[in-house]
Amino acid sequence: MSLRFRLNLLITLLSLAFILVVGTILVNDTRVSVRERVEAASRVTVQLLDTVIVSSALNPEMGPTHLVLQSFLESLGYVRSSHIVLYDYRGYELYRSPDSTFKSDVYPPDWFVKLVEPKVEMVERKIRYGTLVVTSSAAGSIREAWSGFNQLMWVGLVFFVLLNTMVYLLLSYSLRPLKQILTAINGIEQGDLTARLPTFALPEFERIGHSLNRMAESLTAERQLEENRQLTHLIQKHIEDERRSLARELHDELGQYVTAVKIFAVGIENKAKANSEGVGMAEIASNAQVIVSAANQIYDGMHNIVRQLRPGALDNLGLAETLKDMVSSYQVQHPGIKIQLYLSENLQSENLQSGDLLGLSEAISINLYRIVQESLNNAMKYAQATALDIRLIKTAAGELQLSIKDNGIGMNIEAVDQTRHFGLLGMRERVQALHGSFNMESAPNQGTAIFIKVPC
Repeated sequence: MSLRFRLNLLITLLSLAFILVVGTILVNDTRVSVRERVEAASRVTVQLLDTVIVSSALNPEMGPTHLVLQSFLESLGYVRSSHIVLYDYRGYELYRSPDSTFKSDVYPPDWFVKLVEPKVEMVERKIRYGTLVVTSSAAGSIREAWSGFNQLMWVGLVFFVLLNTMVYLLLSYSLRPLKQILTAINGIEQGDLTARLPTFALPEFERIGHSLNRMAESLTAERQLEENRQLTHLIQKHIEDERRSLARELHDELGQYVTAVKIFAVGIENKAKANSEGVGMAEIASNAQVIVSAANQIYDGMHNIVRQLRPGALDNLGLAETLKDMVSSYQVQHPGIKIQLYLSENLQSENLQSGDLLGLSEAISINLYRIVQESLNNAMKYAQATALDIRLIKTAAGELQLSIKDNGIGMNIEAVDQTRHFGLLGMRERVQALHGSFNMESAPNQGTAIFIKVPC
C-alpha cells in the first residue's frame, strides 16, 4: 500500500467522519425544530378553535356550536401542522381539513421521516351537538426539512469529491520526489555511490536529499579510504616480503663472503705466525688480525641489519619469542630505561592459557611486531621515559589486546596533528588493515599509552 494511497484514504475517512458528525447534528437539530414547530402550531390551532367554541356558546343566536364551528373551519381551510376533523353528535363526519400542499413534490425517504418525525399529539373537544378532534401533523415540516437537508447532502457530496480529487492531485504532485529518492537509495544499495538527488522545492524533501547526498559522499570517501587501506596493507606486505628476501640474501650471500674473508684472514695470520722468522711476517699477522676484526664487525653489523629487516625468530619461534628478543636487545642498548614485557603465557592468573600467542597468522605477527618496534623507537627518541610497560594478551573471546605505556613527557593529543606523525599514522594504518581498533591516551608530563585490539 503506497504512501499516497494511505494519505488519500486517511483524508477520505476523516472527510466521511466529518460529514457523518455534521449530518448527525443536523438531523438532531431538524428533529427538535420540527417537534417545536408542530407543537407550537398545534397549540395555536387549539387555542383558536377554543375561542370559536366559547364565542358560540356565549352567543346562542349564532346557532348550534357544531354548525358555527363547521362554517368557521370551512372558511379557514388548511391549517399547517394540524389535522382537524369535526363530527356531529351521531358520529358522522361533518368536516375534515385538507392535506398540506406545501412542497407536495418532495418525497422524503422513510429513514429520514423516522429520524425527525415527532410524536403525534391529539386534542379532543366535546362541543354541543358534536366532537372536535385536532391531531398534530408534521408532514409539511418534514418535507421542508428534507428539502434543505437534501440540498446540503448534495453540497457535501460535491465538496467531498472535490476535496478528495484535490488531495489526490496534491499528493501526486508533492510525493513525486519519492520516486527519485527511492531510485537513488536503490542505486546506493546496489553499490552505485555516484547517485545524487537534485534540489527539491519542499524543505522536507530537500533535507532528505541533502542528507542522502552527504551520506553517498561519506560512503564514497569510506570506500576510497578502505581501498587505500587495502593498498597500504598490500604495500606493507610487499615491503615485508622484500625485507625478508633481502635479509635472506644478506644472510646467505654476504654472510658467506664475510665468513670466507675471515677464514682466509685467519689462515694468513696462522701462516704468518708459523713463519715468524720471515721478513715482515709480524706485520702481515697484524694486518690479518685487523681483517679478522673487520670481518667480525661486518658480520655483526650485517646481523643487526638482517634483524631490523626481518627478525628470523618471527618465522622460527613465533611472535612471543621475537618480542622477548627485541626487548632484550633494546634493554641492553638503553640500560637506563626499565622495560617490562608481559605476554599471555606470563599471565596465568588472568585465565589465559600458555602458548596463546603461538599459531598467529604472519600478517598479525609482523604488524604487531612492527607496532611494538615503532613504539620502542618513539619512546627512546622523544618520550624521555624511564619505564615502559608492554602487555600483549589473547582473551578468551579470541581477541588480541596490546597496550604500550611509558612514563615520559607525554603530549597534548588535541593539539597534535596525528596525520603528520608518520609513526603514529603507520601504526594506526596497520591496526585498521587488521580490522582492529587503535586508541591513544596522553597528556603533558603524564606519559603516553597506546591501546590496540585486533581480532584473530
